[in-house]
Amino acid sequence: MRITTTPVRSLAVGAVALVAAASLTVPTSATAADSGERADLSSGLVTQLARLDAGTPTSVMVHGATLQQARDAVAATGMTAVTSFDKIAVVVATGTGSQVQAVRSEPGVTHVEGNQAIDLFQDTSNTATRGYEATQTLTGADGQKLTGHGVSVAVIDSGVDPTHPYFKEPDGSSAVVANLKTLCDPLEAVCSVQRVPTSVDTDTLSVGGHGTHVNGIVAGNPVTLSSGKKLQGAAPGAKLVSVSTGAGLFIIGADAALNWVLENHEAPCGAGVPATTCPPIKVTNNSYGPSGGGAFDPESATVKLQRALAAEGVVTVWANGNDGGDGSTSLSNPPGTDPTGGIISVASYYDQDTGTREGTVSDFSSRGRAGDQSTYPDISAPGENITSSCRLYLAICATGLAPENGPGPLDVGTFNTISGTSMAAPHIAGIVAQLFQADPTATPAEVEAALKTTAHKYADGAAYEPGPLGTTSYDKGYGLVDVVAAAEAIR
Repeated sequence: MRITTTPVRSLAVGAVALVAAASLTVPTSATAADSGERADLSSGLVTQLARLDAGTPTSVMVHGATLQQARDAVAATGMTAVTSFDKIAVVVATGTGSQVQAVRSEPGVTHVEGNQAIDLFQDTSNTATRGYEATQTLTGADGQKLTGHGVSVAVIDSGVDPTHPYFKEPDGSSAVVANLKTLCDPLEAVCSVQRVPTSVDTDTLSVGGHGTHVNGIVAGNPVTLSSGKKLQGAAPGAKLVSVSTGAGLFIIGADAALNWVLENHEAPCGAGVPATTCPPIKVTNNSYGPSGGGAFDPESATVKLQRALAAEGVVTVWANGNDGGDGSTSLSNPPGTDPTGGIISVASYYDQDTGTREGTVSDFSSRGRAGDQSTYPDISAPGENITSSCRLYLAICATGLAPENGPGPLDVGTFNTISGTSMAAPHIAGIVAQLFQADPTATPAEVEAALKTTAHKYADGAAYEPGPLGTTSYDKGYGLVDVVAAAEAIR
């Protein structure tokens, strides 16, 4: 087996992306409130209020037909005025969920808007998935922002550099809470998984780079590169458990890593380490597979291990492969085609470097065989032109065409842009962590169903056809992942 990536074009950056604002025209006709109706809420605020307790305060912008009517409405409902935008008759105020609902019925109120975030130079992949939006506007069952908090993700790959700035937590520690190395004899007849200090760079020991890039896509902490571009992983609140198999991968070593996860997922840092420090593993990422696909083997150790993981509540995510295809034969990564709920294969989506949700299936993304849905990928996620942690001197990272400097003065060439379904899969692994934070009681099958039934149906490529959970296609599965919609569905 081998880890594969695809050569990429340079990532075009420099344009400022802003969220389109609603019209700022102040109405002069009778308002909805004047006619006995309630003023509209912005779409983001509707989502926010659905999760906000009636007594929990939040910030909003109250739009009025006149500035005085907006001020009077805020005062009448007991909200606290913070500031105002006088020329457009808007009062910024804080109030509880109940007060926000009440202000909609006050005379002269035309609209109530939530405090939505906007970003400059935000990495576009998390825009396309609505992943960044989810981390800013949604909360998990624990009341924390929906960042994967309280979940560990096991990444079986070439290794990780735990000292990389992308993994630096606010307290100075690393997001990598457990660091493992698979050691095998020369013929890989016997393999064991050994703990190594969390300060050890197992990726450099492997002369790899792939694993650090993948780990960053899963759970990189928010950073601002020297260029001003902002990045974060899919689940920046999740913890990482790295299981290094080396840059050259064989099935026994990979299965030894999966087996370690099966035996240790409840306490990956060992007995006595609290879950608050080292949460249970709820998902494992596997960005490797055979070249050219192959037949699914239900009797293989890999399949038995991943089915046992699913039975114990752990999702397994697979890159679908980088062999392209035209649907005449299946080139999908075999273990990812397992029909067991909670085993997910991921195709690569290209957002045109803009964050669009109407992009294309990457040319390199492996296709299943048209008409045989058992070979289709399950879901699409961004995998083309993905910027993440990657030291330029490592083999895989050197293939990237857009090296960038990190946030610190010594972080030279610490980020790079590469492509492959290897990059698409960790997006889904991080998103699965978010869904488990949203509903810790969800089963792996329920997580997979939430992803599929809410996927965005982008039109490029093969036509969708009826499938068990909606419509699917041999090149992109059920469509582009939608984090906000999936989180709504899983609750």
